[in-house]
Amino acid sequence: MTSMLLLTLALTSGAGFEPAAVAGTWNVVANVGGNQSEQACTFVQKDGELTGSCKGERGTYPVTGKVDGKSITWQFEIEYEGQKLIPVYTGTLESADKIAGAVDVQGMGIGGEFTATRAK
Repeated sequence: MTSMLLLTLALTSGAGFEPAAVAGTWNVVANVGGNQSEQACTFVQKDGELTGSCKGERGTYPVTGKVDGKSITWQFEIEYEGQKLIPVYTGTLESADKIAGAVDVQGMGIGGEFTATRAK
């Protein structure tokens, strides 16, 4: 009886941990080091893996990332004044149409916050 209960729990315990569905285009507004930026990010999702691109005033950049439940992380590489920077976005899906979280710009040592809303 106990082993049957444990087996049932093991089989059903992963049901709540499916990656959130974030594929599509998102309008991202970030405030990093007192500077606001806007981007349109298009995500392609396969299970928990993200690919796609983000387009901002400095160009379009390929994105890599992950989705784990409602936690979402993505990043891309840019060059700014001859320096390679990697903004890493770490957020939580707050609703089907909103992601909010933090940005850490690796290579520059600054961070900030962002909000992303699904494009209609």
